[in-house]
Amino acid sequence: MQQNNKMKYIGLALGIILIPVLLGGIGNYWVRIADMALLYIMLALGLNIVVGFAGLLDLGYIAFFAVGAYLSGLLSSPHLTQQFPLIASLFPDGLHLSVWMIIPIAGGVAAFFGILLGSPTLKLKGDYLAIVTLGFGEIIRIFMNNLDRPINITNGPKGIKGIDPVTIFGFDLSHNHKLFGFTLTSELLYYYLFVILTVIIVIICRRIQNSRMGRAWVAIREDEIAARAMGINTRNMKLAAFALGASFGGISGAMFASFQQFVSPESFVLWESIVILAMVVIGGIGHIPGVILGGIVLTVMPEFLRSTVEPVQRAIFGHVFLEAEVARQLFFGLSLLLVMLFKTDGLWTAPKHEDKAVKA
Repeated sequence: MQQNNKMKYIGLALGIILIPVLLGGIGNYWVRIADMALLYIMLALGLNIVVGFAGLLDLGYIAFFAVGAYLSGLLSSPHLTQQFPLIASLFPDGLHLSVWMIIPIAGGVAAFFGILLGSPTLKLKGDYLAIVTLGFGEIIRIFMNNLDRPINITNGPKGIKGIDPVTIFGFDLSHNHKLFGFTLTSELLYYYLFVILTVIIVIICRRIQNSRMGRAWVAIREDEIAARAMGINTRNMKLAAFALGASFGGISGAMFASFQQFVSPESFVLWESIVILAMVVIGGIGHIPGVILGGIVLTVMPEFLRSTVEPVQRAIFGHVFLEAEVARQLFFGLSLLLVMLFKTDGLWTAPKHEDKAVKA
């Protein structure tokens, strides 16, 4: 059994390493899609802590993503030095904080906003909690869109550009590099970085899920009154779920800004929160491998439809009847409908033993 598991993990690792190389053979576009899929997986894993482990419906999760992205934009771009003479005098070469310093800052600030969101909503459940979190997400986006006057902090709808890329020991990931005769593209380098970060987040989520805190979250999700009667401090546990889930969102946002080297409010609309929640629901609420599967499916399949639907129609009918964007929306809605009808627990259901310790 152990030998089989070892071979399974070796095969998985080889697949993760080789997939972007194979995708690069058909164009860097698909490697970039793989990069975005990993970013979405990191976001979905963070939301899974709130929705899957603790059972708290959050429709404004994209706000924490925005907080991390804008922090990265402000701390690693010339924007602040161009707008504030005092900062320019202190940092004449520009404010270019390393992304490795920004990551803990983004995680910490996002966690603070998570607690800020969680504190007044502890007694809310279901639809009411969803409405409040939805409003929080929209408030953050509107703030980012309008904080360009009277003091220009976020540059409003124009966004912040010139964000520094990730640099590792002077190795700039935004440029192509030669290694042993092979060309390592920027998309490929970011892919491996995002894989490492995703693995770290998966390990953290797994350890937390098996900890007393994780079991307390499951108890609250199953029956909050019973959990309180058992002596669980439901208030602190809920705040911890909001804070930890938000911190992963902030870290993902910082990575997103460094990857894009540009950030604007259009990247943080309500639709993005819905997509991330759908990844958790379709993949399997509370199940880490299921959430990863949901992130891959809902990132890759719409892009596959975008690139194939119209050419296939032209080849068969000589005319486009269904536009690619419409096909993407149909796929999204149909996938939700089919999962709700036939796989109510998601595509990859969590094994029963994960909750056995709580329900026993």
